[in-house]
Amino acid sequence: MIIDCHTHIWQSPEQLGDGALAELSRTTVVAGQKMRLLPQADTANHLLAAEPVDRSFVLGFKSRYLGATIPNDYIADYCREHGDRMIGFAGIDPTDDDAVEQVSHVSGQLGLKGLCICPAAQDFHPADTRAMAVYERAAALHLPVIFYAGTHLSPKTKMEYARPHLLDEVARAFPNLKLFIGHMGYPWIDETLVMLGKHQNVYSDVSGLLRRPWIAYDALVRAHQFQVIDKLLFGSDFPFTTAGECIETIYTINQVAMGTNMPTIPRESLRGIVERDALKLLGIEATPAKVLASMPKQRRVQKAG
Repeated sequence: MIIDCHTHIWQSPEQLGDGALAELSRTTVVAGQKMRLLPQADTANHLLAAEPVDRSFVLGFKSRYLGATIPNDYIADYCREHGDRMIGFAGIDPTDDDAVEQVSHVSGQLGLKGLCICPAAQDFHPADTRAMAVYERAAALHLPVIFYAGTHLSPKTKMEYARPHLLDEVARAFPNLKLFIGHMGYPWIDETLVMLGKHQNVYSDVSGLLRRPWIAYDALVRAHQFQVIDKLLFGSDFPFTTAGECIETIYTINQVAMGTNMPTIPRESLRGIVERDALKLLGIEATPAKVLASMPKQRRVQKAG
């Protein structure tokens, strides 16, 4: 089974909040003029890009600090419609007064299977008292928590809150809570590797790195040498790349070292990243199709601001 543990969707770019349009768009030349093109993150393109994998995690996002909201209802409806393929993670902002209650709602009423939290874009220290209350509720409900770095979302994001080592206090306080560091904690990859080796229930994914083969190669060699490569999960970071492109990159990553004395990663370890059973490791049980069908449709369009 191949599980893509890191994908995004949104209804409109404005949902990504203050500064995101400038940071996430790329420049191309059309008819001699420079134009900015945002990646297509609608559900139709997401479903098409997910064809090579069996399941995809779809991450929500919310930030009062940036004025951003990708509605959890939207994530839930998409995952309900494709319950055999999609698994939703709710965007939770621990700085919201009702954040703990939101955790119970997205789990009980919306059927989402985990939380997505982004301290750098939400303006809080990962071990903030408000956040610790959210983790406590997540642990009680057996919901894994993905930490999305999000440092590139806006010039306003605070990189000092994105450091993976700041999660050490969280992992010590909640040793049974499944924690998941997105993008191998880039650019602090070594901090992530230490966290993977130190804590049994801390995992990471390779999403975001696979667009940059040298960085991905270097990170995977380090993970192999640190003997924590078995705690890395597959992720594409759609819409910025697709699962198919990323699988090809992983299996060809050793080409970077061809003709040199540089180390290579065993193919079996690469295969392990692609085919690792993330559902089992993170304690996620898929919602039966019968239950999904009985859930009321929640979808509503919501823009940030």
